[in-house]
Amino acid sequence: MPAPPARLASTSAAPSIATIAEGDELIRHLVGVMEQLLRVLDEETELVRAGRVSEVARLEPAKAELSRLYLGDAGVVKGNVDYLARELPEQFAALRTRHDTFHALLQINLAVLATAHAVSEGIIRGVAGELASKAAPQSYGSSGRANAPAAPASQPIALSRVL
Repeated sequence: MPAPPARLASTSAAPSIATIAEGDELIRHLVGVMEQLLRVLDEETELVRAGRVSEVARLEPAKAELSRLYLGDAGVVKGNVDYLARELPEQFAALRTRHDTFHALLQINLAVLATAHAVSEGIIRGVAGELASKAAPQSYGSSGRANAPAAPASQPIALSRVL
């Protein structure tokens, strides 16, 4: 992973880009961070699609660090948009195009994760419903139809979040 430019150490307002070389370095660094983050997200997406969710946790430290670098660089770019667009028009246009692609791929990753979350939640709810119906006494109401289990009849489900 490329080292972040020294000017990113400030946590206040985005530092100003003083030279074309600094602007070029910033753009190159941000593109590199986006490429690395996309590789991690692609791997995460493939693991989730393959049902190997337990392996996703090992990607979290790299994903968090790359996200931090991305947000830092993006903040500096945002604070210096006018300068970068004026002094480095080709590189800045390429960065915008690359960022649009990055954003689209990020949306795919988020959709895959949301789908996996919805599916797993549906499975948990289904299992909980089955357990509740089996734990409740089977009885019939005055209409001859089966009574729904009472809320107190259902037992909570313990779930381990360790992947």
